Formats: sequence, C-alpha cells, structure tokens
Amino acid sequence: MDKAVVTIFLLIAGIVCSLVVFNAVYPAINRSSAAISTMSANVDDRIMSHIEIIQTGNQDTRVFIWVKNVGAARILAIDSCDVFFGPVDSFSRVTYGSAAGHWDYEIEGNPGANVCGPTETMKITITCSETPDSGTYFVKVVLSNGISDEHQFSL
Repeated sequence: MDKAVVTIFLLIAGIVCSLVVFNAVYPAINRSSAAISTMSANVDDRIMSHIEIIQTGNQDTRVFIWVKNVGAARILAIDSCDVFFGPVDSFSRVTYGSAAGHWDYEIEGNPGANVCGPTETMKITITCSETPDSGTYFVKVVLSNGISDEHQFSL
C-alpha cells in the first residue's frame, strides 16, 4: 500500500512538472514561430523588390530621376522612400514634400497613382533651392524595405 501511495504522488508530481514545463515552453515556441513567419515575409518582399535608376536630367532648379521597378513586387509607400542627392563629395538626404529643396514623384503613364507596379517607371523630381552647378552628382534612392540603387551623373 505504501508503494502505491508513493507511486501516485510521484505520478502526480511528474504530471504537474510536465504541465509547468509545457506552459513555459509553448508560448516561446509560438512567439518564435510568429517571428520566423514575419522575417520570411520580409525576406520574400526584399527578394521580389528591385529598382534601377535608368535616366537622369535637369531643367533649371529641377533634377529628374527616372526609376524603373524591375522587381516582381509593387512599390508601396513611395513617399516613405529616402532620396540622397548632391555633388559626389557632399550629397545629403532630400526631404519629401514641399519644403525648400524637396522631391516629389509621378508614376509615368499613371499620374496620381501612389503605387509603382512591376515594370512601371517612376519619375522623381528633385527641386533644388538654386540651379545646380555643373559637375558630377550622386543620387541614391532607398525604398522603405531597404532596397536601393545609386547613380553618378554629370550636369
């Protein structure tokens, strides 16, 4: 009879320990699984995204940069992109919007659109506070997911 009682207590203790371990480990596994799924989606987005600066030009205080979406994913939140521009040895980030020295965009063939689909070209217009001097300039466009392209050109 004593052995049966001890066996029952050990069995109950083993079940309780198993439940404690399960309750501690299972949420961690779920969080890890969610993190892996999120990272997989981010990697998939980065793999499918690709841009290429295909042409540059200028007119007075405006510099035009044509960026082609050569990836398989749509470019969302274009206004969240970073644009760097300036002479090769002293470029800086240009703000989006209407501040002095800003950039704006238009999807070629689809004015007013705010998403750049695969194979579409986006025209970025950088408005400088004064006409850029002649020389070699640098431009870099960075999408919100980190994909970027850069180009050097002469004005």
